[in-house]
Amino acid sequence: MTVSRRLFMAAAVTTAVAASSNSLALATPAATRTTAEEPHFRIPISTEDSPEDLVAKASQVRPTKRQIAWQSLEKTAFLHFGVNTFTGLEWGTGDEDPNVFQPTGLDTDQWARALRDGGFKLAILTVKHHDGFVLYPSRYTKHSVASSSWRGGQGDVLRSFAGSMRKYGIKVGVYISPADENQYLDGVYANGSERSARTIPTLVEGDDRAGADDIRTFTLDATDYGAHMLNQLYEVLTEYGPVDEVWFDGAQGRIPPEKVETYDWDSWYAVIRALAPGATMAVRGPDVRWVGNEGGLAREDEWSVVPVKDSGNGSVDYALRYDAPDQGSRDALAQSRAVAQYLQWWPAECDVSIRPGWFYHADQQPKSVDQLADIWFRSVGRNSVLLLNIPPDKDGLLPAADVARLKEFRERIDRELPEDLAAGARVRDDREGTRTVDLGTEREVDRIRLAEDIRHGQQVEQFVVEARVGGAWTEVTRAGTVGASRVLVLPAPVKAREWRLRITQRRSGPHIARFGLYRSRV
Repeated sequence: MTVSRRLFMAAAVTTAVAASSNSLALATPAATRTTAEEPHFRIPISTEDSPEDLVAKASQVRPTKRQIAWQSLEKTAFLHFGVNTFTGLEWGTGDEDPNVFQPTGLDTDQWARALRDGGFKLAILTVKHHDGFVLYPSRYTKHSVASSSWRGGQGDVLRSFAGSMRKYGIKVGVYISPADENQYLDGVYANGSERSARTIPTLVEGDDRAGADDIRTFTLDATDYGAHMLNQLYEVLTEYGPVDEVWFDGAQGRIPPEKVETYDWDSWYAVIRALAPGATMAVRGPDVRWVGNEGGLAREDEWSVVPVKDSGNGSVDYALRYDAPDQGSRDALAQSRAVAQYLQWWPAECDVSIRPGWFYHADQQPKSVDQLADIWFRSVGRNSVLLLNIPPDKDGLLPAADVARLKEFRERIDRELPEDLAAGARVRDDREGTRTVDLGTEREVDRIRLAEDIRHGQQVEQFVVEARVGGAWTEVTRAGTVGASRVLVLPAPVKAREWRLRITQRRSGPHIARFGLYRSRV
C-alpha cells in the first residue's frame, strides 16, 4: 500500500440495479438521481456554473446515512495478514507455496479484545492482498488457506475474524485487493478478455450451492477477472454474516506495460449494494475517498464536499489531483470547473500503519503514543476518519507491544479530551453563526472541539473562538473548516467563564452540533 500504487484512487457512482425475484441484472448507473436514502449525495455541475453557483450547489450536497454512520466511527482498524506475514514481503508474488501460511497460535479473540480496549469500532481484514492468497477456502482459487496444512486445510481466518469482532462489539470490514498476482500467473488477470454478461455466482464442479431454491443470482457485465472478483465478493458477502465496510484500493498488478485490467467497478458495486446495502465502500468507492497520503494526516482544512469527474465503468475520480493540498474550498471548486462533472459528498479517510510496514516484520516496532496522538489530532481532529493498521505476527497474534500501545493511545486521547466543561452549561445562540457558552465560573481551557450537524451538509468556511477575559471578548484561536469533527489545541490554557464561537464565513446556514471546551490532563 505505497503511495505509488495508490495513484488514481477513485470512487464510483452508486449503481442502480433492477431485481426480479432472486435474480439481479445491472442497469444504467444513476449518476444524477437521488433517493430518500441518498439525498443530494452528488449534484451535477457544468462549465457554465459561476463560482457563486458552485458554492451554492456545494452547500446543498448531503451525506448518505452510510456516510454519517461511518464518520461517527472516528477511529477504525486495519489488519494486514497473509502470506506476506511469513515471507517478509510487502507485495507478494502470487506463486508462494500456500503451506508457508502457518499461524499456529491464531487467536482472533485476542485481536478483538485489543481493538475493543483500544477504542476501535470497526476492523478491516485483508481477506485478499495483491498476491491473491485468500484467507478463507474460496471455490475459485487454490491459492488459499485450504491449500495449507495449517489446521489440516480446514482453516478459515475470515470466519474466525468475523465471529470474534462481532463477539466483542466491533463492526466487520473486508479488504479484497483488485490486483491479483496469482490470477495473472493463472492467465485470468489482465488477459484481455472483453466485458460480457456473467451469471454470479458461477457454480463450479461439486458446488454445494447447486440446486438450492433460494440462491440469489446476478447477471452482470464483467471481464474474466471481473467475474472472478464478483464470485469471491459473493462468497464473502453471503457466507460470513453482515459486512459493514468493503475496502478497495486502485492497485494494478505488476504486469507488463502493454497489459491492463480495467476493473468492473460498476458490477462490483452493484453486487455489494445488493448483498450488503448498509456497507460503506472505501476508498475506491462511492462513499469514502483516500486522503492522499499514508501518513494518517488530513489537510488543515478538509472538505467532505469535493469536485469529481467520470472515470469509466461506473467510477468517478478526483477532479483535482488526489494529493492536492486543497480539495474543496471556493478556490478549489473554481479551479476544478473545467473538468469536474459533479460535486459529491466524499469524506476523507486517513490510513497509516502503527509500524513502518503494513505487514508484520520482527525488526520493526510500533509508533510512540506521542506520534499516534499527533496523528489523531491531524486526522479525526480535521474532519476525517483514522484507519490504523495493526499487523498480526507469525503466530497469528497482535504483538504485545502493539496491544499495549493501543490501550495507551486510547487513554492518551481520553486525557487530551476529558470532561467537556461546556456539558450542561448555559448556551445562547445570539444570531445566526454565533454561539455563546457560559460555564458559570471561570475555567481553564486548552482544547476546543467543534462539529457541524452534517445531516445539513458542511457549511463552515471560517470561524473564530473568543473568550471574555477582563470584561472584553478576546480572540483565542481561529481556523477554517469544521465538518463532522474539528479539534483545536491552544498554545496555553485560557481562563474564562464565557466563551464564544463566531462563524465568519459560511456557505449556508450553519448547524453547530458541538462546541466543546476541555482542560487536558496531559
